[in-house]
Amino acid sequence: MAKAPPITNRIRTLREAQGGMSQAALAEAIGVTRQTIIAIELGKYSPSLESAFRISRVFGLGIEDVFGWETPPGG
Repeated sequence: MAKAPPITNRIRTLREAQGGMSQAALAEAIGVTRQTIIAIELGKYSPSLESAFRISRVFGLGIEDVFGWETPPGG
């Protein structure tokens, strides 16, 4: 079973706070597919650094306000 990446995010919460921005609208704004946004939100995929910066800028936040890093136990 594939292990989820240790990167967490607040994308869904932030989209909802933006008046219910759709996954498709966010995807279009940063130049990826809606499926990519879904995978990032679910923690199944870690975005590229460029995509992470683009997502953060869409919300007018710093990258660490959108994404977090979970250190694995013992790591």
